[in-house]
Amino acid sequence: MQATPQQPPVLRAVALEKTYAPLKAGGAALQLFRSLSFEVAAGEMVAIVGESGAGKSSLLHLLAALDKPTAGEVWCGSTNVTHLTPREAAAYRNRKMGYVWQFHYLLPEFTAVENVAMPLLAQGVAKPTALAEAAAWLARVGLAERADNRSGELSGGEQQRLSIARALIAKPKLLLADEPTGDLDGATAERVFELLQTLHRDNHLASVLVTHNLEFAARCDRTLRLKNGQLVSA
Repeated sequence: MQATPQQPPVLRAVALEKTYAPLKAGGAALQLFRSLSFEVAAGEMVAIVGESGAGKSSLLHLLAALDKPTAGEVWCGSTNVTHLTPREAAAYRNRKMGYVWQFHYLLPEFTAVENVAMPLLAQGVAKPTALAEAAAWLARVGLAERADNRSGELSGGEQQRLSIARALIAKPKLLLADEPTGDLDGATAERVFELLQTLHRDNHLASVLVTHNLEFAARCDRTLRLKNGQLVSA
């Protein structure tokens, strides 16, 4: 699925470059990306694959405004992500995109429903409203009965489902997922991937999934391989 003039892309990366300075004097600089460009339309799930060290996670960090490119731009809708201040970047991550990590990064001192509500609470939503919305999202990911449990009391698959609910509660248009099934066993990984597909479809998201699982990648709308600083069709 490609964006059209009637359907502008939700995400657009334009001529991205990222170069890291040498670690020591006289060493060689590391160039991860060279004029890397791609776009993702609403309703499209794009998988990014590649060898370890190719820069897949680093690319997601640029898309999420967790890092800045050496050159080029990232656009989310009409927002130029590249030029955001740290405060604006935090607001962008809170409101316009959801991020699912390989590790869940849940707050252990809070319950499941409180963890999911955090993005809304950060926006200033009243606590009763945020908790009610979080409870509804827990039901959507099959964890309604775990609302009052803390993260350490949940299985790995439950923790990841919880992190997906947290990523989507603010109703973003863009979802970035970095090896979201990488720490899970085969059956649990399948259930989490199916949940991602369902929520992607139901919420008409633009989704970018970094994965080493080629079977999951093949079930996405498009697969791109990151190789030698470029994205190519896989």
